[in-house]
Order: sequence, then structure tokens, then C-alpha cells
Amino acid sequence: MEELILALFMPSTYYDAWSLRNAMKGAGTQERVLIEILCTRTNREIQEIVRCYQSEFGRDLEKDIRSDTSGHFERLLVSMCQGNRDENQNVNHQMAQEDAQRLYQAGEGKLGTDESCFNMILATRSFPQLRATMEAYSRVANRDLLSSVAREFSGSVESGLKAILQCALNRQAFFAERLHRSMKGAGTDDSTLVRIVVTRSEIDLVQIKQMFCQMYQKTLGTMIASDTSGDYRKLLLAIVGQ
Repeated sequence: MEELILALFMPSTYYDAWSLRNAMKGAGTQERVLIEILCTRTNREIQEIVRCYQSEFGRDLEKDIRSDTSGHFERLLVSMCQGNRDENQNVNHQMAQEDAQRLYQAGEGKLGTDESCFNMILATRSFPQLRATMEAYSRVANRDLLSSVAREFSGSVESGLKAILQCALNRQAFFAERLHRSMKGAGTDDSTLVRIVVTRSEIDLVQIKQMFCQMYQKTLGTMIASDTSGDYRKLLLAIVGQ
């Protein structure tokens, strides 16, 4: 309850920066928080988060990422926090074809994986461009890019690359799936539930609710109501408009 009320009081940029700081301070790192924020925000949101992180916590976000993660996952997150994704909404089909070919050559088409090629393409291309690349990839490789990523990568870097692709395909479905995962089975991942409901509430929560219903044949409100209780439940339901 406290976390939810505080989250509602924080400006969205500050809340993202605060969530990133919390995910990295102390022992251990909450990789999924880093993925969820850095792989889904727009360039402008990321640039503002980086500035806010510096001004509020007196720390450099990129440095913290470098000291808290390693290997290909570190490189992916560092690319994400540059906020350099192309945001032109026009799709270049020729480039999509070439990128698909490159990704195939870097993964399924050879022994071992050229991770830097995946990082470069997934971190810099616009989301519409990535969608076109995924379509072209299915034709080149006879399998979809998400399942190739699952075969070629593992652990946090796999989750990060998949999050980018899922956002390119359908950002609302990505968040719906995260919300479902935070509540299914025993126990509730309250931090994820609070973070997604609050951060998307004035952006695309209406569409996320529609996707949730399509994907799981039940409403988000119903699942929240059966998974939470008391004032915490009331407040969450008020935000999701139940």
C-alpha cells in the first residue's frame, strides 16, 4: 500500500529513475526491472530518466549499469540508456530485408552467435522498422525472430532482446503479459504490479486492459481483485477503473 501511494505521488520520470536505482542498490540486481523500463521507454523518456537519475541520486546511470551487470546484457542496457533509437515511423523494406539477413547470419545461420549484431539492430532501429524486420526474418529463416533469440541466447540478455521485440510487435501485449505473470500462481509480485499499473495509467492502460482480456479471457480488474485485498485492492481497482 505504501509503495503504491508513493508511486502515485512521484512524477513518472522520477519514479522510473527511483525504480532503476532500487533495482541496483544493495546486493543483487533486479534485472527484470531494468529490462522493463530501459527496453520500453521512448528516447525522450530515457534521456529524462538519465538526467533525473543524476540530479536526484547524484549518480551516473550508465556507470551503475556497468558495475551491476556484465557481458552482453550490460552492453544491451548501455545501448538502451543512450536513447538513440531511430524514431522515424516510416519503414525501409530494403533495410528490413538486409537486417533480417544479417540477424540470420549472426545467429541461426552459423555456429555460435554474433551478439553485437543483435544488439546493434535491436537497440537502434525504430519499432515499426523492427516489425518489418521480424516479418522479413520469418521468410529468411522459416522461424520467427523471437524463437531464434530464445535458441541463441539465455538469461537476462535473452529477456532483454525479447522485451524489445515484444514491444515492437505489441507494447500493450508485453505489459499485459507482465501483469499476468505478476499475479499468476502463488503469491503476488506487488512491485511489478504497482509499477506497471502506475506508469502506464495515463499512457495506455486502457489498451493494456483490452489486450489482457483478449489474452487471458478475464479482466485485469477481476485478477487484481482476487489477488489483492483491503485498501490496497481498492486503490489499484480505482486506478484501473473497475
